[in-house]
Order: sequence, then structure tokens, then C-alpha cells
Amino acid sequence: MPDIAQARVRVGAVDVWSVRESGVADHVAEAWRRAEGGAIVTANVDIVRAATRRPELAALIAESELVVADGMPVVWAGRLAGVPLPERVTGSSLVFTLAEVAAREGRSLYLLGGDPGVPEKAADALRARYPGLRVAGTDSPPFGFDTSSAATAETVAKVVEAEPDLVFVGLGFPKQERLIRLLRADLPQTWFLGCGAGIPMAAGEFRRASGVVQKLGAEWLHRLALEPRRLAKRYLRDDLPFAFRLLGGALRTRFRRSPSAALGNQTEARSQTEARSQTEARNQTTADRARNRIGE
Repeated sequence: MPDIAQARVRVGAVDVWSVRESGVADHVAEAWRRAEGGAIVTANVDIVRAATRRPELAALIAESELVVADGMPVVWAGRLAGVPLPERVTGSSLVFTLAEVAAREGRSLYLLGGDPGVPEKAADALRARYPGLRVAGTDSPPFGFDTSSAATAETVAKVVEAEPDLVFVGLGFPKQERLIRLLRADLPQTWFLGCGAGIPMAAGEFRRASGVVQKLGAEWLHRLALEPRRLAKRYLRDDLPFAFRLLGGALRTRFRRSPSAALGNQTEARSQTEARSQTEARNQTTADRARNRIGE
């Protein structure tokens, strides 16, 4: 596949692409035309924290073609480390962007995740918003399905039978990424987006924060206000302290890299100077020999 972004930055244990949301959409559309599939991970602070603590989750993320910065602390960490991540690219926003691309390209969509009735409601909302969008199917797997090999196989079989071009998997990390790994084996030309709460958001079950709040990096406060019992422990005890450590680590990485880069540049400059001197000496010797032969 062509490289849509020359720069990637290591944030925690995750390599994040420097790419805008529009670039993700263009990349998926171009890949479809080449009959190539792939997977997208939207790396927020919670995902980066989990991957940094557990190497097997970092390896799971690394299997994806695209890893984007879903969370302003991730964007800030990339910038502090010296690689400009141009913007936050969220799963809930990509749900709409990629659905629009699918409608334009004549591709089909499958929605997997959410409470019963929610993926169907999201499908109706997306079809109304993007006329011509083909919905290949919807499914709301029962809670705990992933602990049963039979239930997991049944869920996979439903998606494979529908043969969609695009699948939104909203089961939360890492459950959705593990299911995507299984699905990709049977659907190599399909694109998968692990979108977390993107499906209920598309269904209108709850709204995102305002654009101003998003730009300030405070959307987590909006989510916390909506679901305090579910999110308080994760956001306040786990993610917030980790976000500060992440930013501090990014600064240290940048400062450590600078002297090395300077030393490398100095070494390269000395090597180039020595090479030029040697070349000039060889050229001078050759010229002297030529003059001697002429004199003879």
C-alpha cells in the first residue's frame, strides 16, 4: 500500500500516523479500488496506556494499517516529541466520514456493536444522511460473547456471509481489535474501523462535546459527565495520571534526541570533509603524474 503519511511518532508503545481525517478517507477509497483491505485503530490515552502496560496489546495494534490519534493528549505528545500530528482523528467522527466515502464509492457497510436495536438505528441515521449507502447488515452481540468460541464463531460467520466492504466494530478496546483480527482472515478486501462508542453516537444515543471543548482537549470531561459511574475510575485514576506521564516522556524523548542528532550531524560533516580532502589529494596526485608524463 502507498504510504499516506511520511511521518509516524512513537507515543508510549504505539506508533501513530501523522495524518488528517481526510487523508484516512482518501487512503481507504484508494485501497478499495486496488481490492485491498485493512484496519484502523483510533488510539486514545486509554488505548495507549493499555498497550504500554501490555506488550501483547501493542502487538495487536501494530497489525493495523493505520493508527490515528484519537485524543488531544496523544496529539500533544506527538508534537512534543517532534512530529507534528495535524489533528485529532476520532472513531466517532470517522464513522460519518467513512460512511460518506462508502456511499460515494458504492460500497457496503456492516455495523457491529452497541445495545440491541442501536446498530439498526445508527444504520438508518447514516442512510438518511448519505443517500445511496448500502447497509450489508447489523448485529449486537450479547454481552460476554467473546468468552465463548461458539458465540464468537457465530458473530464472525454473520459478518463474513454479508461480505461487506466496510465494518464498524464498536465493542471497546481490545475486544473489537481481537474480533477484527479474526474477521480479516476471511475478509481480506474489507476495511475495519474499531470505533468504540461511535455506533451509539451515530444512532443519536448521546452527543459529542462542542467543537470548542473538543479543540481544548476536554471532551473527556463531557463523556465523564454523561457516564460518571462507568468512566470515573478509568479517566481519573488511570488515564489522567498516565496522560501527564506521557507528555513528560515525550519531552524527554525530544531533548535526548537533540544532542544525538547534533552529534550525528557533526560526525557526518567531518566525514564529508575528510572524504573531500581525500578526493582532492587523489586528484592532485593524478594531476602531478600527468604533468610528469607530459614532461618526460
